[in-house]
Amino acid sequence: MSDTDSFIEEVTEEVRRDRLYGYLKRYGWIAALAIVGVVGAAGFSEFRSAQQAAKAEALGDAMIASLSQDEDEDRASSLADITAETPQGAAVLAFMTAGAQAEAGENALAAETLQSVSSNQDVPLIYRQVASFKTLLVQSDSVDSATRRAGFEALAVPGVRLRLLAEEQLALLDIESGDSEAAIARFQSILDDAEATSGLQRRALQAMVALGGAPQLEESANE
Repeated sequence: MSDTDSFIEEVTEEVRRDRLYGYLKRYGWIAALAIVGVVGAAGFSEFRSAQQAAKAEALGDAMIASLSQDEDEDRASSLADITAETPQGAAVLAFMTAGAQAEAGENALAAETLQSVSSNQDVPLIYRQVASFKTLLVQSDSVDSATRRAGFEALAVPGVRLRLLAEEQLALLDIESGDSEAAIARFQSILDDAEATSGLQRRALQAMVALGGAPQLEESANE
């Protein structure tokens, strides 16, 4: 019985082996195709990553080369000639270009450059908000205070990261309009806000003192 059982087991194993080889011959191409697909996808992913890294590096090199020029006008012009191939890259390039344009006294052109970011739905919301904030800043000499106030009020709401910076600008607009009490109240609210940075609180404190206010430092959450 022992020899018989061993013989049966050997035959069964041989049959299984033959079936396996048969399956491999019949369906092996599917496994091979799957392996090729996986390897190909990994290779394509690496290729795309390398391409994106190369494009980002080229964009960075071009911006550095532009910023190395001596004259503000030359920097602004050189940056404006650069093309970015991704929305995020274009946004960063626009911020740098607008900064150079503002330094060159071309505020209207800087505002136009920034508006290209604030209206671009393909970039993250924070990019658009920063662009809107900077646009209002560079338009301080060309846009009336009521329009700028409305713009800053739209940013000075909960959930917007630039909320407190917008509050600071609203306080400065209060000063511009001669309403010192409103400005002092806004600066005090900045001092009391737990999200205010030490630098922002320091500016608020200095402004309050200059306006003759009495800052309530004990209510400040951030020294």
